[in-house]
Amino acid sequence: MLTPEGSTTPGPLARRLTVLSGPSGVGKSTVVAEIRRSHPRVWLSVSVTTRAPRPGETDGVQYFFVDDAGFDRLVAEGELLEWAEFAGNRYGTPRRPVEERLARGEPVLLEIDLQGARQVRGTMPQARLVFLAPPGWDELVRRLTGRGTEPPEVIERRLDAARVELAAEKEFDVTLVNTSVQDVCGELLALMADQ
Repeated sequence: MLTPEGSTTPGPLARRLTVLSGPSGVGKSTVVAEIRRSHPRVWLSVSVTTRAPRPGETDGVQYFFVDDAGFDRLVAEGELLEWAEFAGNRYGTPRRPVEERLARGEPVLLEIDLQGARQVRGTMPQARLVFLAPPGWDELVRRLTGRGTEPPEVIERRLDAARVELAAEKEFDVTLVNTSVQDVCGELLALMADQ
């Protein structure tokens, strides 16, 4: 159902973990930002990363930025629900906040990569894994090269990884094609309400 403002209003949101994954450049961050804006009840885990902040990113908002030693400590102490290396940097999901919110019955959304989604599937099989796909390969290439935030060799690594990630789509419970942020948000919220 669309509200007068044009946002989708789902039924009551379920209390199960939803994982959103897909290739770099597909628009995961844009979709998640819109969901956070229009449906603040959905709790989004903030990942930890060893990569440097991009312009405009704030520690604790987009990511928790740590050095390699700090990340090693989190892994060694079992503090991460999942973690993976991507394009020369490591990313991980802090375990405790996810478990606490699920225990309180809050809807939880993770935005993670393929390796992380596979780890979550192994440790939390009740989670719903959602694959966000681009409308086509050419559009994905355009989005990645249009960012202008990364050198060509990083973009090439991201494109190589995207080919692998696109081939893994069948491992997910549901695929959503990102042709419109508003449409994908509505579909994702409807999935979260139907758990």
